[in-house]
Amino acid sequence: MKTRQIVTLALITALNVAVARIFLIPVVFTHGNINLCDAGIVLSGIVFGVRGGALVGGLSGFLLDLFSGYPQYMIFSLVIHGTQGALVGTAQTRSLKEQLLVCGGAIGVLVGGYFIADSLLYGWSAGILGIATNLLQGIVGTGLGLVLARRAPKIRAQKW
Repeated sequence: MKTRQIVTLALITALNVAVARIFLIPVVFTHGNINLCDAGIVLSGIVFGVRGGALVGGLSGFLLDLFSGYPQYMIFSLVIHGTQGALVGTAQTRSLKEQLLVCGGAIGVLVGGYFIADSLLYGWSAGILGIATNLLQGIVGTGLGLVLARRAPKIRAQKW
């Protein structure tokens, strides 16, 4: 990776954490939260590919949990959101229809990953209760991320 790309990804990660921290809704029954972190992850995956999506995804999820008071989720978020970003990054050069299919799979990774995390931390009932909120977060964040990625041609046009 070139220095310019590393700096750009670091700035997007910082911005993603800040925006997600501002728009954070605690979910009492799972001890987690709903946030807009997924929007930045999808944007990074579509614009920067697999590595960019994985880096922004993993670091954003990890740091957001650290700064928001959810340290029990940090490692889970690193893996779940990193995988989500890498998966979305595979759709970088594909059509919108294919991007939507890949993003659907990434939402599945998000929901399934946090089902496992909630179940391990707080029992099966918390895992089941978290499915709806994680699905909502995934759909809203992915939709916003796809809209932002379509509006980012100048970022995409830069040569790395």
